[in-house]
Amino acid sequence: MHKILALNKIAAIGTDQLPADKFTVVSEEANPTGIMLRSADMHSMELSPTLLGVARAGAGVNNIPLDKCADQGIVVFNTPGANANAVKELCIFGLLAASRKVVQGINWVQGLAGQEGVAKTVEKGKSDFVGPEITGKTLGIVGLGAIGILVANAAVALGMKVVGYHPRLSVANALTMDPRIEATDDLEYMLSVSDYVSLHQPLKPETKHMFNDELFAKCKDGVRLLNFARAELVCTNSLKKAIVSGKIASYVIDFPDENVLGIDNIITIPHLGASTPESEDNCAYMAAVQLRDYILTGNIVNSVNYPDCQLNYTGKTRICVLSKDACVDQLTKAVSALGKIMGMVAKEHKGYAYAIFDIDGSVADISSIEKVDKVVKVRVI
Repeated sequence: MHKILALNKIAAIGTDQLPADKFTVVSEEANPTGIMLRSADMHSMELSPTLLGVARAGAGVNNIPLDKCADQGIVVFNTPGANANAVKELCIFGLLAASRKVVQGINWVQGLAGQEGVAKTVEKGKSDFVGPEITGKTLGIVGLGAIGILVANAAVALGMKVVGYHPRLSVANALTMDPRIEATDDLEYMLSVSDYVSLHQPLKPETKHMFNDELFAKCKDGVRLLNFARAELVCTNSLKKAIVSGKIASYVIDFPDENVLGIDNIITIPHLGASTPESEDNCAYMAAVQLRDYILTGNIVNSVNYPDCQLNYTGKTRICVLSKDACVDQLTKAVSALGKIMGMVAKEHKGYAYAIFDIDGSVADISSIEKVDKVVKVRVI
């Protein structure tokens, strides 16, 4: 029985994909086969030798120690695109909120509670909350992935011009874009023409604080910035200076902390991007299916630390090998000594490799495979 440790509440549509005769989902377990989570922080966790995979019900994985998992042969999955529509809808709200000062106006009106003549006060004070329309303005999208493309397409439908920055736009993503969207690999050009900028870039060491003094200087004066990706993409100190100078007219963020509270022209949303029942269901379902299939068949789909790698499962003895480098020749030699190879596939990604071998016959001893240089983990299904 495979024990799956749920570090957060996972929607039933997801856990229902784990057959009860093979899996049990628990809230506490020292030696799980798999982990499912949403926002729980795993960086201080002790990782059991029994742990095969971690499935994040969402796209971001900065709460998971990816390198540590990879070094221990633990495959980490995420669910790209599962919450894309929910984030897109909130981002469209962010566009309007950044322009029309609706949030500030609502808060002001609520503060009039208990006063007389509210209607007259509102009419006198509403001019403080005037803001421009978005139709005809230019929206710059930083990152044309699953979410960025949906936001771009929606903005075009609302009458905006859209310029999308993506240094390596895939053919598959390009085919889903409205043809009126201008794609570019020149970030400075995109910033120079954009009235609004929406961030949809993953957080990596090289993208942390990418929006800083230098990049803000490339923006139009009075640009409106939306961050529904990750807070750390923006340097808070640089942001505050840009707001005071008027370089940034407003900033909408879905990842607030104490450094952005109580500041005029910053709208803070309590991380609601994926907080819809539809999104939570989609993420839970995808995460569970990916983790289940990896544990039962060895197939990898949507891993963030090992290559995606699949071989049609026939029920024959399957040997799965995780390694720090591609060592196909050595592995093939070691596996063929254990039985006739009926099928195989091997992939490599960013220094980590994965190979699946189907053989004719059973396997009692895998020590010869484990001894191959740079092999991290071997298992037989």
